[in-house]
Amino acid sequence: MYVCGPTVYDHPHIGHAKSYVSFDVIVRYLRYLGYKVRYVQNITDVGHLTDNADAGEDKILKRAQRDRLEPAELVEIYTRSYFEDMDALNNVRPDISPRATAHIPEQIELVEKLVSEGFAYASKGSVYFDVQKYKEYGKLSGRKQEELEAGARVEINPEKRNPSDFALWKKAEAGHIMRWRSPWGDGFPGWHLECSAMSMKYLGQTLDIHGGGLENIFPHHECEIAQSEAANKQAFVRYWIHNNMVTVNGQKMGKSLGNFVTLKDAFKKYHPTTIRFFILTTHYRSPLDFSNEALDAADKGLERLHNAVKLLRERLNNAKDGETPPHILEKLAHYKKVFLEAMDEDFNTSGAIAVLFDLSKDVNSLLSDGHEVGRKCLEDIDTFYRQLGGDVLGIIPKAFESRQKEESGALGNVMNVIIDTRTELRKAKQWQLSDFIRNKLLEIGFVLDDRPEGTTWKKTK
Repeated sequence: MYVCGPTVYDHPHIGHAKSYVSFDVIVRYLRYLGYKVRYVQNITDVGHLTDNADAGEDKILKRAQRDRLEPAELVEIYTRSYFEDMDALNNVRPDISPRATAHIPEQIELVEKLVSEGFAYASKGSVYFDVQKYKEYGKLSGRKQEELEAGARVEINPEKRNPSDFALWKKAEAGHIMRWRSPWGDGFPGWHLECSAMSMKYLGQTLDIHGGGLENIFPHHECEIAQSEAANKQAFVRYWIHNNMVTVNGQKMGKSLGNFVTLKDAFKKYHPTTIRFFILTTHYRSPLDFSNEALDAADKGLERLHNAVKLLRERLNNAKDGETPPHILEKLAHYKKVFLEAMDEDFNTSGAIAVLFDLSKDVNSLLSDGHEVGRKCLEDIDTFYRQLGGDVLGIIPKAFESRQKEESGALGNVMNVIIDTRTELRKAKQWQLSDFIRNKLLEIGFVLDDRPEGTTWKKTK
């Protein structure tokens, strides 16, 4: 399975979370079913131009120049930031995370093959794919060649034979920092070329699954198909999976609209597991509307679910020996069947989560009716939570820390002193120092939640 990874020129945002949490669950579920999955997710660290076409500045180069950093320095900062946030969301690390800049030879080799086969041509130091030579171009997006020609570009590029031809290799103009030697002169790879070269290197000429955002269907994935199938004369991907976008209060999230929310900012108010849970309550192919109200509701829902699991595990610590009653085994078998049916129906995580809530209602009833519940019964229920809620969905931790013990002990006393001090600073309108304390606590794993009735804290690490 290959999933288009981030272009590392800024901190990850909620849109990244929706995409990579969705694909993380797909990988987890396939492995739960017994499949051996090699999960490849690239790091785009060159070649992604600002207009997603064949013109404009490279996004990484543009940001590096603005921040007065070397491009490689900028990439290291934001690659680390990306993995920090993905780890916080409990995403399983990809088996391979190839970088585009580390696979320049493979990309040049692919371009040379396309040129020799007559599917690409060099023009003034750049190399373009000739879409007229690949008759199936447009088959993923459903766009016809005449439509592509009519709306290909506002300005015609004289270097191209056809307006809809796309760049495989771009000439590096004087002063362009990110550049590599090639048979066509110094240059850098096209964004589409990178994913084909890296995916085929690690997964072969035909991939089982290729994932990415809905916005990548055209031109990115369409171009991947064209160049890969033209080079190899066989199908590039068996199954395409595309996740939908994130909106904010009903409006598409974007920097230009001022509604861009980084994960690091979101984590200041919400636990990463709350954000993961919120994402999974919506199908991956549906848009996700991000708002404080929606996240507050998700936080309360997740707390109800976790409370049932905590109660179960507390009772398990002191449980006496005893087998699982047949009617409990039947219920667990039924819930597992419904859970798997939901996941088999195009990875319907919202349906799977509903099963966990139904089970939790039964758990609360079972543990509150005054009857003795045997250890084996509690262990069987906990196994259900651990495997399906934990291993598959990643929203139920293997262990809960004792919040009550922390709050009544030395740590709780220290946190109360810090919160009281910060409250006084806020009253004095010393916002900068107040934010400094909150951010420093966040770095070491403590989240402060400022509410009208007062400030509370949670331990996240």
